[in-house]
Amino acid sequence: MSVLTKKPLQVYLRKDQLQALRALAEKQGVSMAELVRQGVDKLLAEVPVEEDPALDIIGIFDSGVGDLAEKHDEHIVKWLAEENC
Repeated sequence: MSVLTKKPLQVYLRKDQLQALRALAEKQGVSMAELVRQGVDKLLAEVPVEEDPALDIIGIFDSGVGDLAEKHDEHIVKWLAEENC
């Protein structure tokens, strides 16, 4: 049994959009869904970095280690050494 890696989304298009999308999909030999996915990827790639929602996770917790960002490798090595004692 294969794992579903895509999630369904219902979208309403105008008649002209649907006709153009259908024609383009046929011309390119891909599904309309694939063209929609490509369009979403293109749109998301244009989002300025400072507006990327993934950046919202920065600073949501305090590690208690003041120089973690600058010396993360050293802290990981130290943590691994302590775990393997």
